[in-house]
Amino acid sequence: MGIVTVATTPQSDLHDLDTSPARAEEEDGDEATRREAGTGESSRASRHWWDRNADEYQDEHGEFLGDDRFTWCPEGLDEADAHLLGEVAGRDVLEIGAGAAQCSRWLAARGARPVALDISYRQLQHSRRIDLGRGTVPVAVVQADAAVLPFADASFDLACSAYGAVPFSADTVALMREVHRVLRPGGRWVFSVTHPIRWAFPDEPGVDGLTAMSSYFDRTPYVEQDEQGRATYVEHHRTLGDRVRELVTAGFRLVDLVEPEWPAGLEQEWGGWSPLRGRLIPGTAIFVTERG
Repeated sequence: MGIVTVATTPQSDLHDLDTSPARAEEEDGDEATRREAGTGESSRASRHWWDRNADEYQDEHGEFLGDDRFTWCPEGLDEADAHLLGEVAGRDVLEIGAGAAQCSRWLAARGARPVALDISYRQLQHSRRIDLGRGTVPVAVVQADAAVLPFADASFDLACSAYGAVPFSADTVALMREVHRVLRPGGRWVFSVTHPIRWAFPDEPGVDGLTAMSSYFDRTPYVEQDEQGRATYVEHHRTLGDRVRELVTAGFRLVDLVEPEWPAGLEQEWGGWSPLRGRLIPGTAIFVTERG
């Protein structure tokens, strides 16, 4: 089965992706700022950014992620140890923001029926590359925006996301409602994101990342934009309270909030994650919820 693509942005936008070296060089000079960014702009920026950077991302982090490892975060908390989803065998599972579907591959090996969804076609091509290289049955993949899920009501028993989709969506209230819609009653929705407190600190792995420089309560998105002011990357901040309220509003019950501690012996840095920062302030928040 190939990649199922669902267009959730204007059709003309599906054909204007320029991945030439010249385009990449221009993007290296993008301006970082804090400004408002709506649903359409955020969605387009995410799709284009991940299509452009999927190869580099998989090259840089592929060894840590593995081909079929389900890890929730840079701290290395694995679902095999955490069991946040509960029993997965025989369950229909939706992985949102799946990237190369490493988590879905882990789920399939344990008897689940996963579907891996991502906004980036290039990321899902990496999923195909891994499956072909392993000679295994391909993971079912769908290209779509997580805030407009192309599935019928009550299609899945479980939904999960390891740092996928949620931070990049401008309308996470809609996203949570969509996940609630496609889950069956009692189904779990578990997702990990950068811990909201990190937004008050510079995204630096060293000592510069230990001093709060911004307001935790400033929800203005982080935007990288080109010379024409077009967003090339957008990430959205929500406080812990914001997340709880949007989940409850969507009809979920919060079961647990996991804040993984930095493990002894892990010396690998990942962007702003490092042993120095990880031992002092939380880097990840994992929300464990159930559909009402």
